Amino acid sequence: MKNIFKTITGLTLPVALLLLLAVPAVQAQIPAPPQEGPVALVGGTVHTMSDGVIQNGTVLFEDGKITAVGTNVDIPSGAEVIDVTGRYVYPGLIHASTTLGLTEIGRLTETVDLNEYGNINPNVRAEVAFHPESEHVPTASVNGITTAVSTPTGGLISGRAAAMMTNGWTWEQMTLRSSVGMMLNWPGMGNTRSRDEALNELQQFIDEARMYQAVKYAAGERNVPRHLHDVRLESMIPVLEGEMPLFIRASELRQIQSAIAWAEKEKLRIVLVGGRDAGYVADQLAEKNIPVILTPVISGPARLWEGYDESYTTPAQLYEAGVEFCIGGESSAAYAFRLSHHAGSAVAFGLPEEEAVKSLTINAARILGIDDLVGSIEVGKDATLIVTNGSPVELWTNVEQVFIQGRQDDMMDKQRRLYEKYKEKQRQAAM
Repeated sequence: MKNIFKTITGLTLPVALLLLLAVPAVQAQIPAPPQEGPVALVGGTVHTMSDGVIQNGTVLFEDGKITAVGTNVDIPSGAEVIDVTGRYVYPGLIHASTTLGLTEIGRLTETVDLNEYGNINPNVRAEVAFHPESEHVPTASVNGITTAVSTPTGGLISGRAAAMMTNGWTWEQMTLRSSVGMMLNWPGMGNTRSRDEALNELQQFIDEARMYQAVKYAAGERNVPRHLHDVRLESMIPVLEGEMPLFIRASELRQIQSAIAWAEKEKLRIVLVGGRDAGYVADQLAEKNIPVILTPVISGPARLWEGYDESYTTPAQLYEAGVEFCIGGESSAAYAFRLSHHAGSAVAFGLPEEEAVKSLTINAARILGIDDLVGSIEVGKDATLIVTNGSPVELWTNVEQVFIQGRQDDMMDKQRRLYEKYKEKQRQAAM
């Protein structure tokens, strides 16, 4: 590694030409190798998200894990010291609901792998379909998103979402944690016939899954018939046992209330995804301890009588009511990089800035069940960090460096590649 904030000047012309010839052509993101030795980020303002802000702090990490945080850190001999004076160190941002890695170009069906045939597919695992070579992944990464929860869509039960890192060679290497939640699309409430058909299908499947669960655990007992393995029903057992939350996509008020009542009856642990109207039932969500992944914040009103700022003020309403929530931004892979814009917009409409940053870091990690690995800067957690020149929820802030499990991102994406390409074109034209 090298000091990412300082450059060498005053080279003689022959040396400069040799260096220029030695630099390879600008290319797409190259996944970083594993961390080779201790690295210390020294002199920056460290926003831990769990234990306050440390001025002139040091973050030391080795083998991809944070080993020390503070102002008086003993830096081991031979460690690489990176001066981040005047910069800010934050945990990597978490996009809690996106199709990143599952879709590339909407009009080319060969590049879209969001859902499977059939209405109920709890056995689908998003990480298996994740495309490491997607151009959207490095764009998200250089904008500070280090973890993206890729979510299948379509049907009634879409499958399992997975927390994916935004740097790596293969989907196996990029999987931070599989099966963080089971995706359920709550039916719309406008057409009562289609709504009732969908809910009846859902209830029938849940009942069948419970019977399968009972028979499986009774296997071997007297008079219990042999039961064939069913991959769909088997996939629901962690949900029924409360080990895996059910992520229910519901935005409209009646959808939300219907989903809450059903989940309470079935005694299922749920997370509300979407939640456009969540502000109207914020007290109920807080009372029942139902977390919300809010998507998106930058949006217009859904009803003629609503104010223009309805979506923008919802995060502040949830915060004031004591609802556990995070901001997920837009689901589109192409717009994943705009995640921080949504949090920043919430700040402009009443959400405290620190809470906005938490909604992209530690709060998201807790809701997703990955806070043992990421979301805050603590000893023992992954060295998944970003170095910035300001708050990550400010539009003018630049993410200057990204580390994922101690691996230093090359900070290259398609947009920067094209910038370098056409800058070279102008240079050649001026010769």
